[in-house]
Amino acid sequence: MDPASPGRRRTRFLIVAAALLGAIAVGAFLYLMRGQEPAQATSSGSSAPAPKGKIGKGGFDTGRPTPVVAEAARKGDVNLYLNGLGTILPLRTVTVRSRVDGELIKVHFTEGQMVKAGDLLAEIDPRPFEVMLMQAQGQMVRDQALLANARIDLERYQTLFKQDSIARQQVDTQAALVRQYEGAVRTDQSALDNAKLQLTYSRVTAPISGRLGLRLVDPGNVVHASDANGLVVITQLEPVAAVFTVPQDNLPAVMRTLKAGGAIGVEAWDRENKVRLTTGTLITVDNQIDPATGTVKLKAEFANQDGSLFSNQFVNVRMLVETRKDQTVVPSAAVQRGSQGMYVYVVKDDSTVSVRQVKLGPTDGPIVEIDAGVQPGERVVVDGVDRLREGAKVELAQRPSLDAPPPGAEKKGRRTKGPG
Repeated sequence: MDPASPGRRRTRFLIVAAALLGAIAVGAFLYLMRGQEPAQATSSGSSAPAPKGKIGKGGFDTGRPTPVVAEAARKGDVNLYLNGLGTILPLRTVTVRSRVDGELIKVHFTEGQMVKAGDLLAEIDPRPFEVMLMQAQGQMVRDQALLANARIDLERYQTLFKQDSIARQQVDTQAALVRQYEGAVRTDQSALDNAKLQLTYSRVTAPISGRLGLRLVDPGNVVHASDANGLVVITQLEPVAAVFTVPQDNLPAVMRTLKAGGAIGVEAWDRENKVRLTTGTLITVDNQIDPATGTVKLKAEFANQDGSLFSNQFVNVRMLVETRKDQTVVPSAAVQRGSQGMYVYVVKDDSTVSVRQVKLGPTDGPIVEIDAGVQPGERVVVDGVDRLREGAKVELAQRPSLDAPPPGAEKKGRRTKGPG
């Protein structure tokens, strides 16, 4: 073993330690030099830091007013709506079937046509029913002749009986024969009426007014009164009904309005809740609450004169329950949510803003009711609130109008008159 090995290791350790200490010293020197550069740059005039006191909390510049858009709180009416998902249902749906058996010879409708009650839809071969009618008429004429002859004989027998020329039994027998023929005539009249009715049934008419569906049977087929599919389906779409659900907690307000005799307006909107399809009124409320969902079914009626609603169509239903008069309202965009609750920025007369805690009421589209915190006439910030704080200076601006042309647009296309 080399006796100089411990000494060599000690020497290496000292060299490494000296190198580390040197690196640390160089790093500290560079760090101190970088900290003195802003001060030197300031003394030389190349750049200057922001004046003390001009930078507020969050790094916002308090010396320059913040442009904002403000609107004044006002008095207005607030409508309370209940929303629900509804399904359009026709008031009546009828499957048109033949009431007699026979060959379908003519179809007088087109698919999707609007028809009225009593319009002719189809014809079934009437010849068998015409034959039955003629047969019933002939039988009735025969029985009427027999009845007339029996009545004449009865009168003759009654005269002979008064002369004591015939027995009483012969007169009674003739009277019974007259009554028998009278019954036969009545039976013939019933058969005649039935034959006329069957002939009428050979002309299929619309039982209700509505819109026809697709044709289910083509001409040339033999139809029966027992056919399940029928000829065509008619749905009544003017008016039309909508069934929708609302939470059971809102039921007292609805029932209170109905008992007072007031009409509750209902609006039908498309699936994206952007386009209002039509308006109507509430008809009735179901007599029980669904225990599984805690909702109750309501039924509304729409005139649907433009045909915008179809059977089984899904719509968003808005029902106007109550209108609150003369309430303080502000735009919904002005209300902010914080750790202390809901608040708004109120613009004061000195062009500064103040944070105001508010108590909100119901919301009606773009406006919200303010129950406490803001008075009518006070201006609240609706745009630019992200850079505001208590006491910040603001500069009121206006929203750009989409209809107004941009600055300088009227100058485009003009030509300057000059030589040449």
